[in-house]
Order: sequence, then C-alpha cells, then structure tokens
Amino acid sequence: MQGRCLCGALVYEAEGQPATVTICHCRFCQRATGGAYLVDALFKRARFRIVQGRPRVYDHRSEGSGNLVHIQFCEACGTKLWLEFDRWPDLVGVYAGTLDDPNGFDRSPARTHYIFTDQAADWTVMPAGARLYPGDTTLPSGERVVPLCLTEPQVRGHST
Repeated sequence: MQGRCLCGALVYEAEGQPATVTICHCRFCQRATGGAYLVDALFKRARFRIVQGRPRVYDHRSEGSGNLVHIQFCEACGTKLWLEFDRWPDLVGVYAGTLDDPNGFDRSPARTHYIFTDQAADWTVMPAGARLYPGDTTLPSGERVVPLCLTEPQVRGHST
C-alpha cells in the first residue's frame, strides 16, 4: 500500500495489512485531523518505508500516557501522514486517509479498536460489533482493558 501527502512531495509505502486499526476519539486526534476521530492503521515498522521526500516532525507529549508521539508531516503542504510512538517503537500509525486506497485494509470489528470513546463527539456513530474503550486499550501499567462490545449501532450515549 502506498500513501502520500496532498501535494505528492512525500510518499510512503506499507507492506501487507496493518497489525491493528484504532479509531481514536481523543481530543488530540480530533485536533490533529480537524474531524471527529483519527483512523490509525498501525503497521510494523519493519514493513513501512519512505519512498519519496523527507518528513518534518512535530513532537507532542501525550496527555494520556505522558510519552512522546512524533507526528510526521509534509513541510510543503502540511499534511500529517503518520505517527511514531515512544510507547510503541515497533509500530508506525498511518493516517488512513493519506493512503492511495483508504478502503484497502481490513477494518472489521475483530481488528479494530475504538479508543477514547469517552471523548467522542456526541453525534459519533459506533457500528455494531465495535469494541469500545473509554480510554486506551491498555492502562499505564500495561494491563489490557476489557472493551464494551456493541450488539447494535449506537450514537455516542444513545441507543439507535
């Protein structure tokens, strides 16, 4: 899979399917995308490479974990393309909307985590089968959080 920035100066490639997908509703992701959430396709670093260009980096300290998140973006057009994480150094989180085919990867409920749903916009629709986490999938201690699994679609805070 290839992806690129708006102007095409920065191109990356990710091999195969993402290890997992997160749909993050935290305020950081809302601000970073200008939308309701970020669709973050997480690839193993060994399966990711820059094909063309060189990104600029903005380092942001996560309000949740306290760790640094390194936002890779195009200097020419400002498009954010991927994230690198101090917390998970073996993963690269691709902004899925920058993929040439943003529908070309598996986003099924079994592979997707809906995180920080406690911060989701009131009008956000969560699909049936979604695994919802009020915060992250793990606690700062590394312990896994048990998700709420939806049996039918839901608008945040309201049954449909």
